[in-house]
Amino acid sequence: MVYKTVALVSLYLVPFALITTGFASTTMQMFVCFFLSGLGMAGVGMGVMHDAIHGSYSKNPTINKWVGHTLDMVGASSIVWKMQHNVLHHSYTNIDDHDDDINAPFFLRFSPNAPQNSLHKYQHLYAWFFYSLSTLSWVTVKDFIRLKRYYDKGLMKGPNAYKKALWKIIAWKLAYFTVILGLPLIFAPFSVGLILAGYVMMHFVTGFTITMVFQIAHIVEEVNFPLVNPDGIVEGERMLHQLATTCNFAPDNRLLFWFVGGLNYQVEHHLFPDICHVHYREIAPIVKATAEEFNIPYHSKPNFLAAVLDHFKMLYALGNTPKLESVKA
Repeated sequence: MVYKTVALVSLYLVPFALITTGFASTTMQMFVCFFLSGLGMAGVGMGVMHDAIHGSYSKNPTINKWVGHTLDMVGASSIVWKMQHNVLHHSYTNIDDHDDDINAPFFLRFSPNAPQNSLHKYQHLYAWFFYSLSTLSWVTVKDFIRLKRYYDKGLMKGPNAYKKALWKIIAWKLAYFTVILGLPLIFAPFSVGLILAGYVMMHFVTGFTITMVFQIAHIVEEVNFPLVNPDGIVEGERMLHQLATTCNFAPDNRLLFWFVGGLNYQVEHHLFPDICHVHYREIAPIVKATAEEFNIPYHSKPNFLAAVLDHFKMLYALGNTPKLESVKA
């Protein structure tokens, strides 16, 4: 994990240093650097901060806390992510109006339990563009919108919890934009337009990469989208719920496993989020064998392309089949 952290943080920051100092002196070199930084940002998000904020990067909580700030370093808020991901997504996986990963804007539909409109019939064509915009939205407005919503939901406790979190987020974002956008604009030998174009391209790379990894693990044909009962209770056992709502992909791809922080083993991650992802490959055969022993679903796609195609079909189905049946885990 330490070696991976150094490698991925370097992949994110070194290209910026090359742009800012003028070592990347041509327009092509500048765009290549922004592209590499986009991959580095995605890698930091999936392979470094993700474990840290789950508390599985280290046995030392202080190390987890500080490594978790790598998310703030790439422009998003670790405070908001912990509530969105650790609390809502992992507690209410694939449950409409509870799991914020499938609570989409009006032009996207990620659950058969969500309202449907006429735009959704085309979402399998245009969703990919909005996936690319996801982190650009994240570093600008989404964190503030979600912070307010989570406060209203009662997820933030203590006096002045909202104001304290808000000021921390503002401070981190000011630092992020000063370093990542401000320094190249001041010192790099490129026009403002080129720098901004490279910055947007970087977020397109990051947004598409991260969103695809999470989408193909939960928005595919095999998984369930459970309903809460009239009392607002999710029926069933937690681990069975995670197995029913989650899908692995490309389990034999070691390079992908390294880059995405083991999130191609999404089933194992949802069952054991407090275990560092470097162990998922060893845990997976045990989980699969146990699922088979008790006749429990264990969803897995053989490769990345198969998972993407399945997600494409699911987007089409959600947009064009009004009465998809929802099932309980």
